Amino acid sequence: MSSRQANEIAKSYELDLFCVAPAANPPVCKIINYGKYRYEQQKAERQQRKNSKANQAQLKEVQLHISIGEHDLQTKAKHAREFLSDGDRVNIRVVLKGREMAHKDLGEALFDRFVETLKSEDLNPTLEKPASWEGKCYSSIVTSKAKKQ
Repeated sequence: MSSRQANEIAKSYELDLFCVAPAANPPVCKIINYGKYRYEQQKAERQQRKNSKANQAQLKEVQLHISIGEHDLQTKAKHAREFLSDGDRVNIRVVLKGREMAHKDLGEALFDRFVETLKSEDLNPTLEKPASWEGKCYSSIVTSKAKKQ
């Protein structure tokens, strides 16, 4: 039908004529409530953005000092394991203060010990970024193949 007839029918129903496929020959149009259509489109886009953010892995951080006690180290390792099992990435930082900078080897040893405590049967952590010194911090980013439920 002609576009004039379609517009008259749409006005009689108090709706809008919306062109679905303008490139088609002849163009394809629908008679719809355009305001409601736009609202539904925006609602679907918001939901899609929300779902995509929920599926993204976050970067969590665990900060250590060379004077940390064994129990505190185990507690931080437990938290890091939880982050990795949730599918997040973990930034492990060993921070040295003042005169501790003379003992960088202790910081590196603590980092290696911490990564060893993270390993378990179901969790196989891998270094996404190799460990390196950045000022007073020895840091690396660790990931795991575990997925979010």
